Amino acid sequence: MANINDMLKSSAQKGASDLHIKVGSPPVMRLNGALVPITEAERVGVEDVIKMCKTIMSPGQLEGFKKKNDLDFAYSVPGLGRFRVNAFVQRGAIGFVFRLIPMKIPSFEELHMPPAVAKLTQHERGMILVTGTTGSGKSTTLAAMIDHINATKTSNIVTVEDPI
Repeated sequence: MANINDMLKSSAQKGASDLHIKVGSPPVMRLNGALVPITEAERVGVEDVIKMCKTIMSPGQLEGFKKKNDLDFAYSVPGLGRFRVNAFVQRGAIGFVFRLIPMKIPSFEELHMPPAVAKLTQHERGMILVTGTTGSGKSTTLAAMIDHINATKTSNIVTVEDPI
């Protein structure tokens, strides 16, 4: 199997939002919402995912993963960016989902947000809930809102996020 950083770079260059890796199958990218197998890639073996765990997890993360069979964490690739990673055990086999966290935060205009969203960021107090299904843009929307607040006023911003 190819180096994980190389696979992440290749997936990002092709415009994928996610990279899925599981034992017994070739890696799969999420392109425009659809799962697309990386046909030139080999099937992922047990040894491959064990090596990957040791490469991308800290010793503490690896220990926690062994105990709980599930772990959410961030992984960075120099020159590319950060990824939100979910490592899991399914049917006795280790799998991963890597979600690209873009380095550049898109503006409201780039996201085609209505002006009402920008207006929400100008309130002095209150709570804003951003909800939606997986992959619907919640994190991107929040990042754009926080970036807008930072650009237009001086405020203390506290976010509570799980995973990152």
